[in-house]
Amino acid sequence: MRLKLLVTCLLTVSFLGAMDHTVVSTSLATIAGELGALQYMSWIVVGYTLASTVLLPVFGKLDDILGPRKIFLAALCVFLIASLCCGFAADFSWLIAARVVQGMSAAGLQLMSQTIIARVTTQRERPRYMAMIGAAFPVAILVGPLLGGLITDQWGWQWVFWINIPIGVIALALAIFALPQLESQHTPRGFDIAGAGVFTISLVALILGITWASDQGASLPTVLALAIGLFSLGLFLWIETRVPEPMIPLRVFRNRTVAAATALSAIIGVGLFSITAYLPTYIQMAYQTSITVSGLVPIATVFGMLCSNLFTGWWASRTGGYWMFPILGTALGAAGLSAMALLPVGQPLWVPMVIMAVVGVGTGAFMNLIVALVQGAVPVQQTGTITATVNLVRQIGSTVATAMIGVSIAASVAGLLPVGLDAATLTPQQVHAAPAAVQAEVAQIYTSVFVPVFTALAIAYAVGILAALCLPRGRLSSAPAGVPQGTSKPVITQS
Repeated sequence: MRLKLLVTCLLTVSFLGAMDHTVVSTSLATIAGELGALQYMSWIVVGYTLASTVLLPVFGKLDDILGPRKIFLAALCVFLIASLCCGFAADFSWLIAARVVQGMSAAGLQLMSQTIIARVTTQRERPRYMAMIGAAFPVAILVGPLLGGLITDQWGWQWVFWINIPIGVIALALAIFALPQLESQHTPRGFDIAGAGVFTISLVALILGITWASDQGASLPTVLALAIGLFSLGLFLWIETRVPEPMIPLRVFRNRTVAAATALSAIIGVGLFSITAYLPTYIQMAYQTSITVSGLVPIATVFGMLCSNLFTGWWASRTGGYWMFPILGTALGAAGLSAMALLPVGQPLWVPMVIMAVVGVGTGAFMNLIVALVQGAVPVQQTGTITATVNLVRQIGSTVATAMIGVSIAASVAGLLPVGLDAATLTPQQVHAAPAAVQAEVAQIYTSVFVPVFTALAIAYAVGILAALCLPRGRLSSAPAGVPQGTSKPVITQS
């Protein structure tokens, strides 16, 4: 019973953290308009995402030093306070600062939920519970924008943040009761302060540079940010080889499971998470649909991901077998994206919906399974670090690929549009109101522009097949992560 309450708590907070990525999307214009800062509207999302990404490796190392219970409870309390402050924001600076703190604490909630599952379940049980926790993300994508719009219309945008408070307080009470004392498994030899600082500078500079590149092109701030980011990244790698307690121990990548699973995690970010942001635009322009209807394709993608994620987690826990899922999943992803690249103009909308659902099914087949695999491939005292690394690689891959795709689409469309249409101001409404010949030409342009994008992402998934083949064969054991089978039992057993 205690394990069920704990899983309920972890699922709840994971859902809250994931929802705050998506629930504000339909409220952005309202929030920015009331606070008088429309030009900084994107920072409501960027501040949250950037903070949650940067803090992942820090929380991973703190987990290994302090244990996940203290960090989880502290992060949940900070998240609730930050949510309260977001709703009371009197100006945009206040809101952005509160969103940054909220994003930082959300990183702790996301990561600790996964490491706690690793510490209280056996390797055999872990995929099922990891799939349940991981289901929070696709569900948040599906319901977040709709829920945010309803809350804003009925109660005001402040309740987009305040709705976290009652749910979070219940989760906190469950955590205090159900979460066991999970202390650190080793005595730390200090904290990698230099590595944490340099990594933060590197990641912030890289993300800002990539974001600016998609908006401004090769401007001076973009070049400087990318240069600082790359230099800091090189310095960070140098530091990690010389400190006794590195933020990311590079030697763990000598482990075949860790190296292959990390590559697969990056491919998820590059191959699927990046393209979902542009699917509605592609459908609106190439299929001449409304904004509402264009959302059906990413919804089909996410729904396929959700279903296969839950099924493969259940199956892996039931049978102990896992090796086939990453191989089949990457193959389905490569096949689906190749089909999207070959899709001719004028197909019914259900065709891309089915194809992208297949890509979602393929990705969900190994999305959370690989996290469970890497947790079982390292000593228990490195569970937090390796879990953070896998999540971090996925987010960085998504961010970099999203920006690169945006630059590619913008440049290609601008060079192909007929005279009289400006790529900088072109909207789906303008195209839909244009003569049929212009609509057909724009549809052909967007189809041709997205062909190399889908092809490149299909190649990424094809590389993922090779990475999946590198995973060692075997079956999940009944021992916790990092503990030889038969020497220990999980902290919590099912009742």
